[in-house]
Amino acid sequence: MIGVIPKPEQAGVVKEFFELFKTPWELYRPDRVYDVIIATGEGMPEVSPRLLLVYGPAEKSIDARIGVSAHRRHEGAVLNARDALLPIYRAMATFADHSNGVACLTAGSEIAGIRTGSSGSTVIRLGYDLFDEIEHLLSSGQPFENAHLPTLEIHVRMLRQWILEAGIPLIEIPPTPAGHSFLACLTHDIDFVGIRNHKFDHTMWGFVYRATVGAVRNFVRGRLSLRRLVRNWLAVASLPFVYGGWAKDFWEPFEWYLDVETGLPATYFLIPFKRRSGDNVPGRDASRRAAAYDVSELSEQTTALRNRGCELGVHGIDSWHSADKGRSELARIAVVTGDSATGVRIHWLLRDANTPAVLERAGYAYDSTVGYNETVGYRAGTGQVFRPLGAKTLLELPLHIQDGALFYPQRLDLPEAEAEKRCRALIENAIKFGGVLTLLWHDRSHAPERYWGDSYIRLLRTLKATDCWFGTAGQVVDWFRKRREVRFELVETGDGDACACPCYDGEEVVPPLNIRLHRPSREVSDSAMSSLPASDFVDIPWNGVSRDEIGQLLQESFVGPSDPVRAELAS
Repeated sequence: MIGVIPKPEQAGVVKEFFELFKTPWELYRPDRVYDVIIATGEGMPEVSPRLLLVYGPAEKSIDARIGVSAHRRHEGAVLNARDALLPIYRAMATFADHSNGVACLTAGSEIAGIRTGSSGSTVIRLGYDLFDEIEHLLSSGQPFENAHLPTLEIHVRMLRQWILEAGIPLIEIPPTPAGHSFLACLTHDIDFVGIRNHKFDHTMWGFVYRATVGAVRNFVRGRLSLRRLVRNWLAVASLPFVYGGWAKDFWEPFEWYLDVETGLPATYFLIPFKRRSGDNVPGRDASRRAAAYDVSELSEQTTALRNRGCELGVHGIDSWHSADKGRSELARIAVVTGDSATGVRIHWLLRDANTPAVLERAGYAYDSTVGYNETVGYRAGTGQVFRPLGAKTLLELPLHIQDGALFYPQRLDLPEAEAEKRCRALIENAIKFGGVLTLLWHDRSHAPERYWGDSYIRLLRTLKATDCWFGTAGQVVDWFRKRREVRFELVETGDGDACACPCYDGEEVVPPLNIRLHRPSREVSDSAMSSLPASDFVDIPWNGVSRDEIGQLLQESFVGPSDPVRAELAS
């Protein structure tokens, strides 16, 4: 059990952090004995636990006792955290070179973390506040330049490793289903359902320009093959026949996606109302946000999607700032789906600080707007579904990969090979850290003038070659919601000992959770900056069976009363 001493205003973020790092914890109680204590607040424990982690840029009462003194205060920094970079966004202190102990984190040539201790007790003093950093990530998010870093997951990995290096075993429910390294979620924002709806408007003329002049420019700079250049010109020439109903509408999205995603569930976010651009839309092109279709016109397509196991969500117009309009948009999609418990992604990814509370009041089950228009990666620093701070029921499914961010000339403007390299890096992070990788490919991205469909097919092929679990946005959120419902309780074992046992009262979890038992590393290098040691853990699949049954499974996984994992689980 971890005891936590936070600042008073950090109670909410501490609770959310330990939903992401799912391990037994509680607010520090003086009458309890803890192997690990995490302190960001002013009070320091009188006892010496096996591991004490003290975070914060301000001077702490323990600093003089352990021989640590501050050197300089910074507003943000990038730390060297073994094999990764760790951005710090709030205030941070570095420590004087003459401080006692061994550096475990550095900021350039300065020391940002020190490990010291004696007689079986280790103290790690960090110059930043862990929970302030988590609060920043889950509210403000990361800037464009750090999007590639899963910063929150790096914080979790560092904390886990420090605990294990102190010789302390750990029980955890990782964000990975049993038998899988991570979850994958395929999503599509349906802004257009065909070019037939656009006659002599800015959408049609924009397509004509990009498929002719823009296509020639892309051909010259090596971004478009001669074959695709000719196909673009033929698509423009076919427009009169498309409008007349004599040729197929090449922007129609549903048939193509159902074909390339055969056997894979996906979520389609649909515009609820035709010709509504919305209120409070920034920028001079706000009127272009309006869609030329209405969800009520898509009964045949939505029936086909649902019959193939796909989910329909709301592509919100005003839900991000108005609960009343959010309820209206939700009700419009619910008429089609027959389910009022659905999710939303706001058109153009619009949101502000009040959006989670507004969406919650409107009745949405989840949101999937937290992502980037300009790049790919981790706006919230995580691949896990999380609860936005201040929300009570709403969960956030973070968006990681968007086609427009990869290929638009005004954004990353990447060649296909480089775009796929960026995506592979995110897949590798998902395998390493778990969580979900959420993809967004827009309705007409497979068609002229974009031709981003081949990249999507190769991306799907790469994902299917891993052991990821594919789910709709709703299914992925539901899996994380059930993981969040698990709690740890001390349960007496047959020999009078006590075990921190996972308890769950909900429906069966599919795919099952993993109960992970970490055994500590037996050898810790004096250089805390060395590479991560090999982990030693046992996974027990668990689909939410009774407390007695999982307790028995845990006991069967232990070697005996002296087993280090069992000792840690004892009260």
